[in-house]
Amino acid sequence: MLTMAMPDQFAEAFTHLTTKDGRVLVRWHGQQIATVAGEEAARLVAKLSTADAAERQQLLSRVTGNFKRGSERPARPK
Repeated sequence: MLTMAMPDQFAEAFTHLTTKDGRVLVRWHGQQIATVAGEEAARLVAKLSTADAAERQQLLSRVTGNFKRGSERPARPK
C-alpha cells in the first residue's frame, strides 16, 4: 500500500533567516516577502530568540505588515 505524506496543517507559515550582516529575511511558505535591517532587525532578532512558536509567527507577521491585502487571486480550478 502506498501512502503519501500529508502536509502539516500546523506548520509555520512564517520563517526567517538571519544573515551575517544582521539582516533578517522573512519568508512566508518558503517565499521571501520582506527584509528587515538595521536597529529594527537587531530588536527583532532579540525578540525572536526568546519567543515560542506562536509568538514568532506573530512577530514575523507584524514585520511584514499587510502584505497579502488586495493581492490575492482566487484559486483556479484544476
